[in-house]
Parts: sequence; C-alpha cells; structure tokens
Amino acid sequence: MTRTLIISDLHLGGLSGVDVLRRPAVRAPLLERLADIDRLVLLGDVLELRHGPPHEALAAARPFFEDVGRVLGGDRELILTAGNHDHLNVCAWLDARALQSPEPPPMALDQRIDPALASPLTAQIAAWAEPSRVSVAYPGLWVRPDVYALHGHYLDAHLTIPTLERIGVGAIGRLLERRPSRADFGTVEDYEAVTAPIYAWRDAMTRYGRSGPALNGLATARAWRALGGGDGVSRNGHGPGDGRPVDAKDTGGGGTGADGRRPAGALSAGGRRLAGMAGGWARQRAVKAAFPATVAGLNRAGLGPLSADISRNELRRAGLCAIGEVAARLGLADAHVVFGHTHRTGPLPADDVAEWRGRSGARLINCGSWVYEPIFLTRVPGESPYWPGACVIVEDSGPPVLERLLKDAVPEEVARRASLSYT
Repeated sequence: MTRTLIISDLHLGGLSGVDVLRRPAVRAPLLERLADIDRLVLLGDVLELRHGPPHEALAAARPFFEDVGRVLGGDRELILTAGNHDHLNVCAWLDARALQSPEPPPMALDQRIDPALASPLTAQIAAWAEPSRVSVAYPGLWVRPDVYALHGHYLDAHLTIPTLERIGVGAIGRLLERRPSRADFGTVEDYEAVTAPIYAWRDAMTRYGRSGPALNGLATARAWRALGGGDGVSRNGHGPGDGRPVDAKDTGGGGTGADGRRPAGALSAGGRRLAGMAGGWARQRAVKAAFPATVAGLNRAGLGPLSADISRNELRRAGLCAIGEVAARLGLADAHVVFGHTHRTGPLPADDVAEWRGRSGARLINCGSWVYEPIFLTRVPGESPYWPGACVIVEDSGPPVLERLLKDAVPEEVARRASLSYT
C-alpha cells in the first residue's frame, strides 16, 4: 500500500513571518505525521519568491527541507510542484522545452522532471532533502488513477474576483487572442500562455531586491479590507480601525497646557485618533462606492467576466467554480481533484458538498495552507477554514481524507506578528 500526504502553500521565506513551517515547534506535528507516509507532495507555492530575492527564500526554507529529508530517509519520496508564487521552480525546464526542435509534443497533465533540470532552486532543495528521493511534477500529478493533484493557479483564468493576476490574465488573453472564455481554451499550454508571463514579470521584479506592497500582498489585503471583504472585521478581530478601545474622555479637544487648559483648537491623542478614523472611514466609503464602476469598466474593456462581490462567501464560491472549470477543460471528469492556491481548506463538515463538485463531476478538495493569515482568522484554533496546518491523505483506495494537523494548536504557538495576506 502507498500512502501519500499532500500539503500546499507553505510560502517559506515570506518577509512577514506568517510561514509557520519556518518554526521547529510547528514543523513537529507534520514531521510526526510523516512516520507512516510513503510519499510527501508539496503542491506549489512552497517558496515565497514575490517578497525578495530567491536566495532569501531558500535560506529560510533550508531547515524545513533538511528535516523532511531526515524523516523520509532514502526509501521514501518527496515530490515538488510549482504554483504562482514559485513558478520559477520550473522555469529552466519550461525554457529548455521551448527551445526543442522539432516542436515538442503537447504538455501532459503529469510530467516528471529531474530537479537538476527543473531549476537551480529545485536542485538546491533536492540536495538539502537528501537522502529522500526528490522529483518535480508539473503542472500536477496523478496520485492514483482517480486522484489528480495540482496547485490550482490555473483557476485564475476563470475567476470572477478582480485580483491583479485575474486582470492580468484577461489582458494577456486579449493580446494573444487566447481567451479563457473561448470554448477551445483548455490545454496546459493555453493556461501557461496566459499565466506564465505574469509570473515571469513578478519574479523579475524581486530578483535584485525586496518588493513593495503592490507585489508582496500588503496592498491587496488593505484593499480587500477597505472594500468590506472582511465584513467590517480588522485583522485583530475588533472591527474597523486597529481595535484599540477609545475611552470616552478622549473624545474631546487636545492636550492641556501649563495652566491646565487646552490650547484653542487642539485635539487630544484620542481626538486625533478619532478624527483619523473618521477620515479613514470616509475614504473607505469612497473606495467602496467607486469599486462597482471600476469593475464594470474592466468588463467593458473585455477583461471579465468580473464581479464586484468580494465577500468571503463569494471568494469561496468563485474559487470552487473556477477550479471546477479547470477540471472540466483539462478533461479530469469526475476524478478527485486536490488543490491549494486559495488557502481555503475544505470541504469541511459545515460546507455545502454540492459546491465542491465541478461541472464535469470532479470531486474537489482543498488542502489549505501553512501560513497564518490574520485577516481571515479568529483567535479560536481551527475555527476559520483558513487556519493553517491542513493536509490531504491519499491511500490506494477510498476518497482522499482531509486532516487538520494544527487544529488544536495554541494560537501564540502558531502566530507571528504579520501584516501581509497572500492571495
């Protein structure tokens, strides 16, 4: 019997410290679970290459891979795939393939690549993960004949949420006349053609230095919060603002002078804070009012279909519809499709199972992430479907099983001070 454990979205090397597997105490439950596992699959976004130069992400990731190699030993397997945040892991192989003459055959759903040929990054990872047997699979792999696993970044081609990458896909699709909405769009090459240029540009931006908010996710998190995607809850769970209680005595005018009187027109610290919050809420209302018109303009420009609904429920629904569309177009039929990318673990017991079926019958399962994203979390371990630490176990028969290895972990044990959100 072969038992496979699948995890996704480790984002090792993120500047904000939300990549929880960087911490030995958090790695321990995963390493213990590997005791009876024959094969570990890291399903993309293993490295965070959008925050700074690749060597920084590799340095942060090294202890993890050395621990994994030690636990797996020489008789078990580690399989790497690439996602949108670490597409560079397969770029050397993709570039070499493009130079083949005569023209190479169409890309298959499961192509196994020697780490040394995939990229210098994967070659280094394989060296650290010795003595385990390391290979690269792209764009995904057949875990068994009815279970297919891929990172899930191709879903951005069909997403209705107006993310930066979704808008980029729409623009590139128009330039190449290779639009995802067309009925004949549905090969691996089609998806690579409209997504890979975005990844290459973002990789180039961080090759020589660290990125700013527009690329590292901070701007995305702020925009989502400003537009009400968090349902009025800030990243510390206390509603608009930073959650600090405002004392009634702070609502008046400013500090006092030597005579105990406030200078005319002065505001106290609390008053200034309230004034700042009022201005922030006014800007937030203005942004929310303009957002639907902006989305409508993008649709008129032919970059859609996009929706102005960015609520948590819509994030879940839209992501599932999009990956279901990918499964249908790639011909996965009613296979179990394991993916990551959206960081939303599921299906969970309270979820509507019907949402987790693709239009071709694909049975969807998301293995979540290993990042602590404050904007999506509460302080109760495991309460949020975005709580880190999920994995999927696949055996020789039976449906894949979702496990949450950090469900009961103490929040302080898992959390880091973090201000970035990955999407």
